[in-house]
Amino acid sequence: MKARQIVLPALAMAAIVLTSNLLVQFPLNAWLTWGAFSYPVAYLVTDVCNRVAGPSLARRVAWLGFATGLACSSVLAPVRMAVASGSAFIVSQLLDVAVFNRLRQLSWWKAPLLGSVAASVVDTALFFSLAFAGRSFPWLQLAAGDLAVKLAMAVVLLPPYRALVLRFTRP
Repeated sequence: MKARQIVLPALAMAAIVLTSNLLVQFPLNAWLTWGAFSYPVAYLVTDVCNRVAGPSLARRVAWLGFATGLACSSVLAPVRMAVASGSAFIVSQLLDVAVFNRLRQLSWWKAPLLGSVAASVVDTALFFSLAFAGRSFPWLQLAAGDLAVKLAMAVVLLPPYRALVLRFTRP
């Protein structure tokens, strides 16, 4: 694998994780934080990597994102939140890679959409239950809003996915 194959996606993933870790601290309303809009772009990065260079690169980029996220979260958030965030991130990213890879032979949009949907459900369930279970905080409401945005973003990000794949696969 060429170093340049991993540098751009790794930098993109690090930027997404950093941005999301900062934006999650700012509520938009009782149902959402701004981080709900930036985080799903991480699935776009792994899906493009998966389509263009295969699941091995996509997993490497996910692990680099995990390391970045863990480092940032340990500075920006309490330990429980850092563990919840890191756990949800890596489990959902690896699930996205696996689902995508299993469906890669179907229509161009099915693998990224279904991979992102499955990963979003798992990410939301893991993060919010690990971060807030047992606390008197209305986390189910935030989780519902967060998941709704992630699912909408899975659809919205299909055209950029298609454009990026075409851009990186053309000779």
